[in-house]
Amino acid sequence: MRQRPTDALPDESSGLDGIAIETGRPSKTRMKQQAHDLQKLGAELAALPASRLAALDMPEALRDAIAELRRTKSHEGKRRQLQFVGKQMRFADPEPLREAVAAFKLGSAQDTLRLHDTERWRDEMVASDDAITRWASEFPGSDLQQLRSLVRAARTDAAAAPEKRNGRGYRALFQFIKPWLAADGAADPDDESSEDDDEHDE
Repeated sequence: MRQRPTDALPDESSGLDGIAIETGRPSKTRMKQQAHDLQKLGAELAALPASRLAALDMPEALRDAIAELRRTKSHEGKRRQLQFVGKQMRFADPEPLREAVAAFKLGSAQDTLRLHDTERWRDEMVASDDAITRWASEFPGSDLQQLRSLVRAARTDAAAAPEKRNGRGYRALFQFIKPWLAADGAADPDDESSEDDDEHDE
């Protein structure tokens, strides 16, 4: 059978040896992934606190689209609005927005870790005086007399029958510890625990 002339021609996207030639245009798969990434970033921006979102530099059309997404309640409505947000994201510089989202996530992760550390210190102090000694060594500026009083209250609360526990001793001790575990390790506990003074005095 004679070969048709067109059968002998190389494909438009391949070289003489059948090797693919870069056309300079992104593939459909790549474009789809980029659209997905922009939608994801848009959803992450919509999840930021309003104060953080207001401080970001972005086109007003994108800001309005994100605001509408935050207001939308239905699942289908959110899906459609998120697609629209993704389209508006094309007109924004995504890198500063990604950095803002990453910074917020990092802060949230650090806050979570600090809360876990606070719980660990509280539980160890309730369980053993050794933890109080370690605390005194690490945070010598803290009010150790108040700390011991709070630990005694928390232990009394823990030893009570379940139906008689009110958790106030545990909460007061937690609030005492929390500010001292700030990033600089030198926070003044009176700043954050003053609202619990009534509980401390009981």
